[in-house]
Amino acid sequence: MIESSTNPQIKKIQKLKKSARNRRKEGLFIAEGVRLVEDALAYHRAEKVYLSENVKEEYFDRLSHKLKEADVEYVSSKVFQEMSDTESPQGVLAVVRMPEHDRTTIVEQEGAAVICLEDIQDPGNLGTIFRTAEGAGMSAVIMSAGCVDLFNPKVVRATMGAIFRLPFFVTDNMTKEAERLKAEHFSVYAASLDGARFYTEETYEGKCAVIIGNEANGIRPETQQAATHKIKIPMEGQLESLNAAVSAALFMYEIHRNR
Repeated sequence: MIESSTNPQIKKIQKLKKSARNRRKEGLFIAEGVRLVEDALAYHRAEKVYLSENVKEEYFDRLSHKLKEADVEYVSSKVFQEMSDTESPQGVLAVVRMPEHDRTTIVEQEGAAVICLEDIQDPGNLGTIFRTAEGAGMSAVIMSAGCVDLFNPKVVRATMGAIFRLPFFVTDNMTKEAERLKAEHFSVYAASLDGARFYTEETYEGKCAVIIGNEANGIRPETQQAATHKIKIPMEGQLESLNAAVSAALFMYEIHRNR
């Protein structure tokens, strides 16, 4: 049992929690909580699992059949509290290998539907969009390099495990990505306050991509210009726009409704 926060393994976990650079360098991230660790084990991504000495029996029982094949380490409750990124830890945490996905496989799917995110900054928004994208049956999520790190612990938690199941990749330039998608026979829709049509007026036939922009500034002008369509959400009252995750949900489920 690990009983000191100066243990090299604990120091490694702290670095992975706090630094996107370290996560990228190691190709690892942290998943905390029974549900996320269960998914990491199910998809064979868990490098090592850490259990608090006082982990609840119900949580242990839920994981026990998968833990037989895992590298498991127990830690004291005090050390686990220091490892944890949550206010009420469940006593279950894993160091996880980052998933990898092939862009070609994604975009060549017949009827592929992708959600593109340009410079999304809020961890809760990014994680919620991932979770919703899985629920709406999207083929993939494409993120610009300016988005908050997908493997930030807050983002990972908000995905509710979708991070293990939904294909994704990062593009250095969303404008060029939109142009590339058009060349691959995608209809590319930009969510815009000055859209020519409401999002419910489109049919989203064939392969399609919807771009959601930064929470404060929206989609970059050059990326809007690269889209094939500008679409908007009807707004009443004095509001200009909705939360990015809410807007993304409306677009994704409209695509789902039309399929």
